[in-house]
Amino acid sequence: MFTVIEGLDGSGKSTQVRLLEAYLSEHGKDFLHIKLPDYESNSSALVKMYLAGEFGSNAADVNVYAASAFYAVDRFANFVIKWKSAYECGKDIIADRYTTSNAIYQLAKLDKSRWDAYLEWLSDFEYNKMGIPNPDKVIYLDMPVDISQKLMSKRYAGDESKKDVHEKNIAFLERCREAALYTAKKWNWLVIACAAGDAPRSREEIHSEILSAFVAR
Repeated sequence: MFTVIEGLDGSGKSTQVRLLEAYLSEHGKDFLHIKLPDYESNSSALVKMYLAGEFGSNAADVNVYAASAFYAVDRFANFVIKWKSAYECGKDIIADRYTTSNAIYQLAKLDKSRWDAYLEWLSDFEYNKMGIPNPDKVIYLDMPVDISQKLMSKRYAGDESKKDVHEKNIAFLERCREAALYTAKKWNWLVIACAAGDAPRSREEIHSEILSAFVAR
């Protein structure tokens, strides 16, 4: 089973992946965790340049197909080098981000009239032409942007300069959330609400929902 945990920056993905890993380990489950982009590998060089603003200070300065390719190449290298054999042997794979992130952050740059065409291109490009695996389940953590911004500011101790070209653009992130919810319906993702009113839900509540979805597969 190949499961992806997806969500905007500040949605609590890393925390929820850790909680899921802890549960699986405690119950003797054999699994492999992957985190993308793979910033420790040279394959992420173009991704890091893009996020640092070296191709432009605004995310829209790089067209969706170029930016998508940056991330796709990193995923391809990560798959072939680090987890292809585990996947082919049937081990459970849990991914923190995947092709699904392109379906959020790059889709948001396009006019809505082009969304369906982009999603078709993305699926064909990565899963068919590049040959990386299509996930069995995607769990999308839906956190409103105004709340995630507060959580990220807390993470960075108020230093806004630490945010990348995606994180610092609130209007863009609002558009990303819209793109994510659109793709979730199109690609049949499980959406978990991470906020109640104007406050985040507890990590334990969210973990319980993720666990139910994971165990019920």
